[in-house]
Amino acid sequence: MNKPSRSFPRPLSEFTGATLSDSLKVQGFASNEIIARWADIAGPEIAAHSEPMKITWPRAIGEDSPEPATLVLRVEGPAALEIQHLSAVILERVNRFFGWQAIGRIALRQAPLRRREPPAPPPPLDPEIAARIAASLPVEDENLRQALGRLGAAIKRK
Repeated sequence: MNKPSRSFPRPLSEFTGATLSDSLKVQGFASNEIIARWADIAGPEIAAHSEPMKITWPRAIGEDSPEPATLVLRVEGPAALEIQHLSAVILERVNRFFGWQAIGRIALRQAPLRRREPPAPPPPLDPEIAARIAASLPVEDENLRQALGRLGAAIKRK
């Protein structure tokens, strides 16, 4: 007798990985790691003014080892000169991330960055509602009752 397989929640990355991988491969990315971790790879100062657009891999000729690729970065206009001066540092950091001499050159494209807007902070909790909810709970522990009251107020807020 076969047991039915258990259905556990699966990470969203399992579903999006297959979908995004085709569009990333067109841009020369083997995975989304360089895009997702750009701030960790390049550093926060560089990542604040640049983002990777694509990697251009040269065609291999014969059995020779392939030439290093070109990383194309989208850079904000005023920061392009600074990023150009830091290209050796960026090359070292990206190649250290890959673990081999994958990138040999950086090309810059001046364009506005696609910035994600940070989510708006939720409005503050109403202390009267939290106190009213906490008073209605039959919980002896005062700290737990107050925490549950704040939770209830947050749920009611939405």
